[in-house]
Amino acid sequence: MAAGVRPAEARQIRGATARKVGRRAEVWAALWLMLKGYRILGFRLATPLGEIDLLAQRGKVLAVVEVKQRTTIEDALDAVTPTQRDRLRRAAAHVSAHRAGLRDLRVRLDLIALAPRRAPRHLPDAWRGV
Repeated sequence: MAAGVRPAEARQIRGATARKVGRRAEVWAALWLMLKGYRILGFRLATPLGEIDLLAQRGKVLAVVEVKQRTTIEDALDAVTPTQRDRLRRAAAHVSAHRAGLRDLRVRLDLIALAPRRAPRHLPDAWRGV
């Protein structure tokens, strides 16, 4: 911690930095998905049941995408807890039920893992059977 910076200020700085890094990761993930033929329907969608980082569609699939950036791809892949997966499932069900045009799509939970100097890794249906 820098001299003269109070702990509360240090937390605010770390939080602001984390939000900026997270937004940048979500933009990279969205670009990656668009290159793969997905249409981005939303960023950081707040639902009563949780936030969805990215909502994307390709064909008859509605991808609810969690984006994680860590120092390694492996750490990013391991970063989603069972509690977060349950939140994503509930938020996905809510969005698909309450948005016209999405009800007939197959909902899938995807993960995009990012790490410095590595290509993004997209795992479609990342937690199937989990």
